[in-house]
Amino acid sequence: MIKIHNLNFEYPGILALDNVSLRVERGDITALVGPNGAGKTTLLRCIAALETPISGAISINGIDVLNNPRQVHRQLGYLADFYGLYGQLSVNQSLRYAAMAHSIAQEKVNDAVQRAAERLEIADRLSQKVATLSRGLTQRVAIAQAIVHEPQLLLLDEPASGLDPEARHSLSELFLSLQAQGMTLVVSSHILAELEEYSTSMVIIRDGKIVEHQQLKDRAGQAILVRVMTSKPSPALIAKLAEHNGVQLVESGETSCLFRFTGDDQAVHEILAALIRHNVPVCHFGQDKINMHDAYLARVAQLKQEAAP
Repeated sequence: MIKIHNLNFEYPGILALDNVSLRVERGDITALVGPNGAGKTTLLRCIAALETPISGAISINGIDVLNNPRQVHRQLGYLADFYGLYGQLSVNQSLRYAAMAHSIAQEKVNDAVQRAAERLEIADRLSQKVATLSRGLTQRVAIAQAIVHEPQLLLLDEPASGLDPEARHSLSELFLSLQAQGMTLVVSSHILAELEEYSTSMVIIRDGKIVEHQQLKDRAGQAILVRVMTSKPSPALIAKLAEHNGVQLVESGETSCLFRFTGDDQAVHEILAALIRHNVPVCHFGQDKINMHDAYLARVAQLKQEAAP
């Protein structure tokens, strides 16, 4: 879906993106995380053809973003952190404005507005002025504007900012619904617990560089990790796991290991049976998931340690 190669972007005196390369697969919900000033917003704006990098290449569905920005705009929706809505317009007027801005034919505007409103569950608010809506509903109007032309890709910059816990949960369910309808999403946020609810992969960006791109779940939202724990240290554990196709070790200790696995339930059963057959003292064997908050902090700590003199 998205291919980025050796992307560089510079503000006066600041290299905001430093040789960034990234690939986002169709159907993924990719979480873009990092500290303030890391380059997250700049990267999103470059993908959306709203900023021009000094070098590198970006393509969306095979379309060159730098050479065909208007064609790319038909493929994606973009929600900025400060998205800006006209408070005195009704929801219907706001969506019609966005539809016409995306060159939707006049005779198709009403249908496009209705579909977007139904997808965001705001069809009953079409006559209401934006200024009278809650923060959560206003956010839904902004997202409806971003998808009124039915793009395949949605870019969102801090979409949960200022939302209460219920609205954040509702937003998470919305993103999963959009993914189920075939949309690919890239979401920048500081709220890792909220991202963990729906993200399939995590990209960590620091000082303009991507330092980690980690798969969290498959595109069906299922955990793709298995944790094994033993009652005592067992050297045979890792050796026996390595004998099976599709096993990729993520972490290991004396009595525990975590591995990524691509097989089916029968294959998982065969791994457990093999461990028991070889007298590995298994006391726990089951699906696990990466805690995004812990994974992020662990990677940051590792980077700081590597940078220390």
